[in-house]
Amino acid sequence: MPHILDPLPHNEADDICCCYVNSTSQIQVARITNVHNWYFERVVFPGQRLIFEAPSYGYLEIHTGMMASSILSDKIPCQQLTVMGGCEPPPFSIPVTQNELQYASK
Repeated sequence: MPHILDPLPHNEADDICCCYVNSTSQIQVARITNVHNWYFERVVFPGQRLIFEAPSYGYLEIHTGMMASSILSDKIPCQQLTVMGGCEPPPFSIPVTQNELQYASK
């Protein structure tokens, strides 16, 4: 999975594909801070699924809060967020609506 903003350091051999779901009703900030020479921070909206690659030893910090304040509400080892099958996109797109399905079959 390409990282446009800040790619993983090239020397990481044990990268894993991870998934985190914000199951709360609040906006969260997901951050990995324990990887040297790498910055990872994303906003995760309620109900949103975040898929990312990280070193297996990484920890995802979840910050939840209101305006002008946030609280570290969770610290999850990336190994617990591992997705089987990897982060590579499928070789083709799968139609998701009936109209797309009809168009794809023509």
